[in-house]
Amino acid sequence: MNPITPSHRAIYRRGATLVILLFLCLTAIVARPRQPRQSASSGQGKISVETTLVVLPVRVTGTNGDFVSGLSQEHFGVYEDGRPQAITFFEQEDTPVTVGLVVDHSRSMGPKLPAVASAVSAFAQSSNPKDEMFVVDFSDNVSVELPGGKPFTSNPGELAQAVSAVSARGMTALYDAVAEGLKHLQLGRSDKKALVIVSDGGDNASRRKYADVLELAHRSQAVIYAIGLVGSHEEENPGVLRRLCKDTGGLAFFPEEGQSVSDISASIARDLREQYTIGFVPEKKYDDTFRKIRVDVKAAGRGKLQVRTRSGYLATPPKESAVSAGKDPG
Repeated sequence: MNPITPSHRAIYRRGATLVILLFLCLTAIVARPRQPRQSASSGQGKISVETTLVVLPVRVTGTNGDFVSGLSQEHFGVYEDGRPQAITFFEQEDTPVTVGLVVDHSRSMGPKLPAVASAVSAFAQSSNPKDEMFVVDFSDNVSVELPGGKPFTSNPGELAQAVSAVSARGMTALYDAVAEGLKHLQLGRSDKKALVIVSDGGDNASRRKYADVLELAHRSQAVIYAIGLVGSHEEENPGVLRRLCKDTGGLAFFPEEGQSVSDISASIARDLREQYTIGFVPEKKYDDTFRKIRVDVKAAGRGKLQVRTRSGYLATPPKESAVSAGKDPG
């Protein structure tokens, strides 16, 4: 056996040191705590909620019709099919909204298109800067229109460009357009969602019926507003716009001669910003049935208060809700 020389001992010491250092590094890697994954919506102002949460946009007004601010969660009561529900989410800030502008470009709307472009521009300029918006153009056919094929924009100029780039032509597929808007809303990051329809309310080209569109609206929990540009055309049907808005907690406006369409669209944007957002987890299991919603407000010293919110929602099982909102009815 060869004798161990001093040079051999130095080599052994260096080797042992390297082994110890390698062991310590591996131990540190294994013992290091894992960082939680960041949500895909981190930093985007999204309301963090479970998929079972029912979200209600609630507007409270006084006797003069103005928005009543400064209320707290204790002032509200939520009822599902007459049964009180525990409020698990409450917010009174101006939260961002995902908004679809459903714009009628059918032949009957030809003389009204300048007013339409004005309405879209005023709405965008009055909205929350963090809102994400898109345009659904429809006549016989339906398409989502934004420059560059983007899904959403917060730029008023891009919205105006999407509207003015299309001329009036063809018939009116209103129900199909609303269904496409409700489907596209599901791609947005905000839990508050709304559609604004600018049309005369006529429909003579859709594959879907009113009941189909209403079911999709109840599944998506979107609020629908409308600006009805009606005159004396035989295809106009303002009653359809009124029903869609009432059933989803929105409002329908029908400007009279000389009334500014831009002012109306700005008031819709203000209506969306001046809301309370309330959420609750239903006590009953999801069974794909329609459930009626009622919200009460009691606040001493505030006078008689009026409440507007959704009439109800379709209790679709959470695992199916995202898919169902985009399915064609039937």
